[in-house]
Amino acid sequence: MAQIGFIGLGNMGLPMAQNLIKAGHPVCGYDVNAAALDKFSAAGGISVRSLDVACMGVDLVITMLPAREQVREVYLSKASAGVREAGNAAHRLLDRHVETARAVAAAANVNELEMLDAPVSGGVAGAEAGTLTFMVGGGDKAFARAKPVLEAMGKTVIQAGAAGSGQAAKFATI
Repeated sequence: MAQIGFIGLGNMGLPMAQNLIKAGHPVCGYDVNAAALDKFSAAGGISVRSLDVACMGVDLVITMLPAREQVREVYLSKASAGVREAGNAAHRLLDRHVETARAVAAAANVNELEMLDAPVSGGVAGAEAGTLTFMVGGGDKAFARAKPVLEAMGKTVIQAGAAGSGQAAKFATI
């Protein structure tokens, strides 16, 4: 089972992380909201109080954040350099905006990390039921490694092309 760092445990992120735990993945989670961390811990997750600790020694980092500003802060700001450099995280998943996905992929590449953008469709009900649809942009190797993890949270996982293509595919379905 993949060791997972999960950032963003709100309405979508918490049930997604819970589905990963139910599937047997050890999940270390971070959120700015203490109540969300408490719910995550009650579900069997390991709650931490900083982004870089959530990413240390994991195989995969998943972000489920409300807006591109938060995604950029997590991956691109100097304050969060530890997220990009922590442990041996091989993948980055995020859910917002083509240009942000491409910028994060470029930053990940500098650090020799693989990155996938994987926007979701299905809403909170789909997150709770584990029936989300993921439209994934990124390389074949990274996609193959991340697919089993995504399948623990969703029903349909589609590879759409290079970094940013997942975002573009989601825009095409709206």
